[in-house]
Amino acid sequence: MPALKPTGFTARVVWLGRVSDRAARLEAAPLDAAELTFAGIAGEAHGGRTRPACSRVRAQHPKGTEIANVRQLSVLSSEELAGMAAAMGVARLDPAWLGASLVIAGLPDFTHVPPSSRLQAPSGATLVIDMENRPCHLPARVIDRHLPGSGTAFRRAARGRRGVTAWVEREGRIALGDTLRLHIPDQRPWSEHGRMHR
Repeated sequence: MPALKPTGFTARVVWLGRVSDRAARLEAAPLDAAELTFAGIAGEAHGGRTRPACSRVRAQHPKGTEIANVRQLSVLSSEELAGMAAAMGVARLDPAWLGASLVIAGLPDFTHVPPSSRLQAPSGATLVIDMENRPCHLPARVIDRHLPGSGTAFRRAARGRRGVTAWVEREGRIALGDTLRLHIPDQRPWSEHGRMHR
């Protein structure tokens, strides 16, 4: 029995980008197309099959421990990006300022799709969604350079709208205008999920 269900939901790729040197510049350079490899987008600073553990996984691994890289790409939705901009009181947020790899349009409540869902391109290239990407302070500095005084509002505006992190399950090409199909795990929600937050 298949473990993943193709859904009727699709999304269109409306923006692609790559951060070549994160230490020098968080902003992503726009791309028309990208080759996805098992290490992510070629030349991407967040790429690689492994990465050092960071503060996001400090409850599991000491900082700097080499772990599998399930944060190869940062994927956002254009609808949630517009929601962030509105909450910040600005006309628009350029996805490059957030170091985005991919922006898609057409999937409702995108940041909260089930972890382990897949987005599959016409080429067969497939992304596995790891989990919600929590807002951090780094994009705020970039936003402030372009929209002085607006960066401080980013973290609050981005809560629940920051998109997801993802890794490459199947290599292939992805391009602007591609339609991605959403596949979700064939399982019910965990019965104890609500008790964790009490």
